[in-house]
Amino acid sequence: MHQNDGVSFTSSSSLKIPLPSSLLSPSQTLASQLAGTRHLAFQLIDSLRIRSNYVYVKDHSTPSCTVSAQSVLGSASNVTTSPLFCSASLSFASEKHGTGRSPSPLLNSASLSLTQQDSTELTHDGHLATAGRVKEERVLVSEVLIRNKDGEELERKELEMEALTALKACGANSALTTREVQEDVDRIIDSGYFSSCTPVAVDSRDDIKLVFQVEPNQDFHALVCEGANVLPSKFLEDAFRDRHGKVINLKRLDEVISSINGWYMDRGLFGLVSGVDIVPGGIIRLKVSEAEVNDISVRFLDRKTVEPTKGKTKPDTILRQLTTKKGQVYSMLQGKRDVDTVSAMGLGNVSILPQPAGDGKVDLIMNVVERPTGRFSAGAGISSGITSDPLSGLFGSFAYSERNFHGKNQKLNVSLEKGQIDSTFRINYTDPWIEGNDRRTSRTITVQNSRTSGTLVHGSQQDNSSLSIGRVTAGVEFSRPLRPKWSGTAGLFFQRAGARDEKGNPIIKDFYGSPLTASGKPYDNMLLAKLESIYTGSGNKGSSMLAVNMEQGLPVMPDWLYFNRVNARVSKGVKLGPARLLLRLSGGHVVGNFPPHEAFAIGGTNSVRGYKEGAVGSGRSHVVGTSEVSLKLLGPVQGVIFADYGHDLWSGPNVPGNPAGARNKRGSGYGYGIGVRIDSPFGLLRLEYAFNDRFSKRLHFALGQPK
Repeated sequence: MHQNDGVSFTSSSSLKIPLPSSLLSPSQTLASQLAGTRHLAFQLIDSLRIRSNYVYVKDHSTPSCTVSAQSVLGSASNVTTSPLFCSASLSFASEKHGTGRSPSPLLNSASLSLTQQDSTELTHDGHLATAGRVKEERVLVSEVLIRNKDGEELERKELEMEALTALKACGANSALTTREVQEDVDRIIDSGYFSSCTPVAVDSRDDIKLVFQVEPNQDFHALVCEGANVLPSKFLEDAFRDRHGKVINLKRLDEVISSINGWYMDRGLFGLVSGVDIVPGGIIRLKVSEAEVNDISVRFLDRKTVEPTKGKTKPDTILRQLTTKKGQVYSMLQGKRDVDTVSAMGLGNVSILPQPAGDGKVDLIMNVVERPTGRFSAGAGISSGITSDPLSGLFGSFAYSERNFHGKNQKLNVSLEKGQIDSTFRINYTDPWIEGNDRRTSRTITVQNSRTSGTLVHGSQQDNSSLSIGRVTAGVEFSRPLRPKWSGTAGLFFQRAGARDEKGNPIIKDFYGSPLTASGKPYDNMLLAKLESIYTGSGNKGSSMLAVNMEQGLPVMPDWLYFNRVNARVSKGVKLGPARLLLRLSGGHVVGNFPPHEAFAIGGTNSVRGYKEGAVGSGRSHVVGTSEVSLKLLGPVQGVIFADYGHDLWSGPNVPGNPAGARNKRGSGYGYGIGVRIDSPFGLLRLEYAFNDRFSKRLHFALGQPK
């Protein structure tokens, strides 16, 4: 946004719409104060169209602010005022309102009092009172004219037409009442082209003429806008571009001011037009008030008493998450995003309270009600890699987590998962924003010891024995946003991996004599450099997702593995009326010396349904496509129809030992079926029944979203 420089303009005589001396009241919140100020600003602009406080008088002996019709036109020997109009007078509203604000000269309004006097008396406060009944009569007018304040024809005929067009009751050969004349005076002022209108009745020997003496507004020649720091200059230029050299129309000015206030409101910004001046020379001066952020502070509240208390979290840890900064115009939308960001930290309930700080500024107080951040948990689940006997995939888990380590929102997790086949022990430490870094970079340190089933690639052995893959991993990775909707991750990990038999003894070959390690030793050592970039779209059901991952084995030591592996996956959701179509595509390729158990396994619950895990193929390359149509059935229950296809791109024989060929895996296959999904407290429960292209059928059960 371009910043508008404040421009000073001095004039000894300007038409000004005064506003309250202070925008903010100490007894109100900033939101209500600005809302009230906005209401006052609109009320002042509306008063350009609606002139209230008309003063009706019965005698032309009123103070000097009341001008009689005779004094306007002067005395002429052949022209006299009608007896009915002898008490006609023009009053300019100059009394103070109950709010303490007096109208601007720009708000001058004309009122015509047509009364028949019975008798009058002077009240104790100096006003005239009628002792008898006031009776409204009609006067026949032969002609209606539009003239300037000197009684001459207007130079601009288009303005005369504007005034004539505004008339509704007054016309040639019409019988008029005071009220009807006054209403047409209002309509002329309401047109927005005139700053004053005086109705004058001219009575000649033959007829009565009604003359509306109007004073057009100045021609617009320049605009001065003060205090608008975030309002784009082009917005103002476009609003006034086609008005240069034309008469200032107050209705149009009202619309422009409304559009300026709407611009601030649409963006949740605390700003509005707080003053308008029309100075000689046709210069419009707008005063814009924007509430700048003066200070931001954090206040911790007790969970039970809601009284201020001492918090565990360091205030700087919260303040650094905010995009709202001191000196900028406060935005409610930006404030809401900041609240969401701090809430996502998991510290507790968060809210922002704006408070007036004087001089049109605002202080922001972020209230935080902390919740306990450390907890123990235990649970159970089923491994998605076990489908031949789901009960054998049962595992139990135990974990301890601390979500606000050292009061800096750092996360520490220690977890253990143990099953009949799979087991994982993991220590994970995450600093979501490294101190001193201005790019919101996070750091995660991981130490893990795991054992997983080797059936994905090597299947079951002919002697009904099984093997597992053990991995010890330790490393660090860094992540940060790259640009809107994009994030990046880079890491370095050491891993030692090898196969074991049912008794836990290291083995280097399977039942078919195929190697289980790349080095020929019981364990393969590798140092992996990892790079990943993820696009997450908008996050709703119709959004897209793209992830690209690369791992590079670094041969730091002579016997360490050297290979490169690339993975990519993309998904797109499309709404089809009440249903939703989801398309997914994933693929990958690996080159170099890598262990066979790291080959791409195709088939299973998160690949090609209708097959056992890894039963379609195991290759150096792979591609898997999925299409699903889901429909809500009842409450949290969804129905789904799906179809999957996978292929190893004829790379199975290139895997060391060709484990796919030894087990007669075809390398390609498809499956289709139906399923039910339930949103539960444990996550998404998936129960799917699938058929494959080999006329086999299989029931799949899993927890969580499809990968």
